Amino acid sequence: MFNGAIAFPVTPFQSDGSVDIAGVRSNLEMIASSGVASIVAPSGTGELFSLTEAECSAITKASVEAANKRKPVIASVGFGPRAASELARSAEANGADGILVLPPYYQNPDADGLFNYYMQIARSTPLPFAVYARDAAYFTPDLVERLAKDAPTFAAFKDGRGDIRTFMRIREYVIDRLGPGRLAWLGGVGDDLLAPYAAAGAEGFTSSMACFWPEIAAELWSTVKNDRARFQEIHRTAIRPFYELRARKRGYEVSVMKAATEILGYAAGPPRPPITAVSRSEYEEIRDLLKKLNVPTMKSRGALA
Repeated sequence: MFNGAIAFPVTPFQSDGSVDIAGVRSNLEMIASSGVASIVAPSGTGELFSLTEAECSAITKASVEAANKRKPVIASVGFGPRAASELARSAEANGADGILVLPPYYQNPDADGLFNYYMQIARSTPLPFAVYARDAAYFTPDLVERLAKDAPTFAAFKDGRGDIRTFMRIREYVIDRLGPGRLAWLGGVGDDLLAPYAAAGAEGFTSSMACFWPEIAAELWSTVKNDRARFQEIHRTAIRPFYELRARKRGYEVSVMKAATEILGYAAGPPRPPITAVSRSEYEEIRDLLKKLNVPTMKSRGALA
């Protein structure tokens, strides 16, 4: 489940701001029918930090049921060790195949504090877990090795910093000491940085493009090492334009993806504050881009089914 394109779906909200569980199911049905390796639900693109524990649990349960064993479902956990442990146990009870541990609430933990955070979560469930290196979760090679030795269920390292040098240093250090198969290594900054991560040894990557166009995420992974010309064409025509839109305002890494999802006929709704929706002109710009790229709509997919 940690090898290939890993989908990060949006969380659809209804007009009153509540989670649209029926929308979660219909969106997951589309993604689970594609060539992605697995699905993270709820995810960062899915506005995890705006959700209550009950909402997280409901989204995980609906995602597992919609995926119906066609794709592994990975549940995100975080906030603090107790809340994360409760979310992990809930994910296990709801049938999730693994968990993704996001950084803790405290922004300046030392290595021992981080180690204890992950170990407490690891002890709460037998599910395999991936760590997400970003923000407060600053990893050194020693810390990753220590965690890999003491937590048998530690399965994957997802880098979200875009620091390829540090990613390579950590990966090579752990492989030298524990062997090449101990952890899966994931690029976690975005679809647009897959090429350098793949060159540095990543075995998979997390994709927000997959929330509305999972086929392009799967093709991006299949071509990155074996068809350079096709990979560059996909990046130039499809990936880069969306990531340029995302760069316009903070929070647009969610807002742009929700707008694209909605335009194609899937459940999305507005993002929760403090994230803001795209402007009307940007919404139309996204519509034009999707039409230009001939991205399948919900209606066209249904006609082909």
